[in-house]
Amino acid sequence: MKKYLLSISLAIAVTTASLAQRTPQPSPAAGVMQTVGITDFSVKYSRPTIKGRKVFADSSALAPYNQLWRTGANMATSFESSTDFSFGGKKVAAGKYALFSIPAGAAWTVILNKNFNQGGTDNYKETEDVARIMVVPTSSEFTESFTIDFSGVTDSSAYLNLSWSAVKVPVKITVETQNLTMTSLNKAVAEKPEDVAVLQSTAGYLLTQGKDLPQALSLADKAIGLKETFSNLWIKAQILNKMGKVTEALPVAKKALTVGAASGDGAFASFYKGQIEKGIADMTKKLPSSVKEASTAVKGKKKK
Repeated sequence: MKKYLLSISLAIAVTTASLAQRTPQPSPAAGVMQTVGITDFSVKYSRPTIKGRKVFADSSALAPYNQLWRTGANMATSFESSTDFSFGGKKVAAGKYALFSIPAGAAWTVILNKNFNQGGTDNYKETEDVARIMVVPTSSEFTESFTIDFSGVTDSSAYLNLSWSAVKVPVKITVETQNLTMTSLNKAVAEKPEDVAVLQSTAGYLLTQGKDLPQALSLADKAIGLKETFSNLWIKAQILNKMGKVTEALPVAKKALTVGAASGDGAFASFYKGQIEKGIADMTKKLPSSVKEASTAVKGKKKK
């Protein structure tokens, strides 16, 4: 019994000690993650609050003008990218960096520094900068706690926003999504040349981009040869249609509809069926009058 009570007492003491070690922080930790195309960006920082104090001014105790700022609180803010990217027009390699800035009225200096594991600015060295850009601040709604977020996200760009008080500093970030995607897809095709899913996804991406359509058609044909499905038939039909080969595309689209109806695939009934039917209708409208008339005549004979 004594051993049992001792164990309970020890567990309570350990739990109490663990809880006591953590207290609320004046500048709590925060993070934001954003995918742009196929590139993942993440930012980790701490959020100081104004609490009636002056910020961004010559006499300010918080981020004064013309002085290096950790762009947050506690440890230096970290900025990480999974691929190469451009930071305000400066090309930067994939990796993790410290984010610093120098506030100013007309234009801020925003910096990426390769020494991401540093506290404050004491260990900062300009020689370790990988990007140093000028950004014009804009006015915004008042923000009590310093905030970093992303906006204006597209497949190849976004803005990294530094917001505090009534100031916002938007840094444009761009990535070469199309090149990155094609490099990745070409590598996958080279490594798995008989993988139907890989062949389809590569053909589908080329279709959406409207580029290298003969290559897309070749990949779709190979996928169909390995395993015919309504999805790869539909991809082929769309490629042919985009190439202006409507008379070739239409029978392939109709076959996709037939194969899909027999597949029992829930995705076909809920999504693809309507899309393919609409595609067939649109393709039919593009057919030359002579082809339409011939098709109508054939249908009439079949009915008799």
